[in-house]
Amino acid sequence: MKSWRPKNVRTRLTLWYVSILAVILVLYVALVFTFQYTLLARQIYHDEIQDVETVEGLLYFDQDGTLRLQQNYHSHPPSHLLIDRLMEVRDEAGMVLYRSDTLRGQALGASPLRHEGEGGFNERIVKLSDGTKVSLISHVHSMQGRTVLIRLGYSMSPLYDRMRQFLALLFIALPVALLMAGFAGYNIAKRALRPLEHMAARAEQITAHSLHDRLEIQNPDDELGYMARVFNQLLQRLDEAFAQLKRFTADAAHELRTPLASLRTVGEIALQEAVEPEDYREAIGSILEETSRLNQTIEGLLLLARAEASRPARKEQLIFLPELVDEILALLGVLIEEKNLSVVEDREGLQDRSVRADRSLVRVALMNVLHNAVKFSPVNSVLTVICTVAQGFEDFAEISVQDQGPGLALEEHKLVFDRFFTSSRKETAFGSGTGLGLSIAKLAVERSNGQIFFDETVTRGARCVIHLPLDSIEPHALG
Repeated sequence: MKSWRPKNVRTRLTLWYVSILAVILVLYVALVFTFQYTLLARQIYHDEIQDVETVEGLLYFDQDGTLRLQQNYHSHPPSHLLIDRLMEVRDEAGMVLYRSDTLRGQALGASPLRHEGEGGFNERIVKLSDGTKVSLISHVHSMQGRTVLIRLGYSMSPLYDRMRQFLALLFIALPVALLMAGFAGYNIAKRALRPLEHMAARAEQITAHSLHDRLEIQNPDDELGYMARVFNQLLQRLDEAFAQLKRFTADAAHELRTPLASLRTVGEIALQEAVEPEDYREAIGSILEETSRLNQTIEGLLLLARAEASRPARKEQLIFLPELVDEILALLGVLIEEKNLSVVEDREGLQDRSVRADRSLVRVALMNVLHNAVKFSPVNSVLTVICTVAQGFEDFAEISVQDQGPGLALEEHKLVFDRFFTSSRKETAFGSGTGLGLSIAKLAVERSNGQIFFDETVTRGARCVIHLPLDSIEPHALG
């Protein structure tokens, strides 16, 4: 059988609060009761000592040798408490010399103990024959040449009755206090969780079409404010993910429509008009060319999607840029040889400096920029690659790639980084691809906390500049 568990957080908090308070109050009651009992018991003990000292001055032996107690002390108000005393006096042999009427003939304790009452006041609890518990003290006293043992005590019944009343009062007040505390705690919890209810109601209204909405943060410094900030950050990430998905879907639909239509057209024409094997080979070649272009577009879109989904500097490592540039130039060696390009490198400015970034992203960016420069470079031209510290930005490395190609029109310096942008100029039509290379490079550089741009002052060819943050550790010192 399942144990009952409140569904409401306010109720659970209230029950926890009341339970803890109940334990604290019970412990408090126990401590107060013990303290009060000990205090009253000590008070009785001190009263008994004073009573014994008073009695010692009132006891006397008459002419017959009988021990008697003067009764005229009843007229003194400070001594009226002595009326309730229980007293017994014995000699050294243990014979009873005097017993107060309040004992009703009962012995006040057993036979005298060894050294009882000597050198001070012995204290103990004894029980009379009728069951009455008595707080008893004993004291040895010398009078008129004789030594007697005085036993004096008070019944504990009044103390027990008083403590029972005190305890009953505490336990009557305890449930009332817990009830009031529970009511107050429930209202406090309800008030404290009210912002959470507002946030929950607001969150219920947020859908995939309204991810730009955010929760209201009443107090940014408390736990609920922290939770709201985290939830808003989650909404921000979801909003960005949905935007990336929409952009990817739109881009894919836009860019795949043309090659797919082209493939279908070529196929239909081949089926309808082709007669000779050569016609079929030409049609298949066109299909393969469009397929290759389609594959490049899909790979570019997927790479963009992965770069957008990755967080900046998620896989940081130290990168020595001249080495990475050499690696990429080696991969492009066939294209460079085909055009008989002269590659001029200047790496002195970064001889002992490195950058800290995601190497795969930086490699993608440099690959696209260098491939673009090689593609648009004319035959027998010069390709210049310079690695140095950015002028005016000493915390950034600068990689510049300059070709001697047709260059960019003034209005194209920023447009070239847009997705699927291809220049309409006939000078660059021969090298136009999917229009995703520089978009991928820009996103990769920005994910590495850098920036990329084309130098607008260059009139011959194009000069692409990349800035990446430098690291203070020297790469060669790491080995």
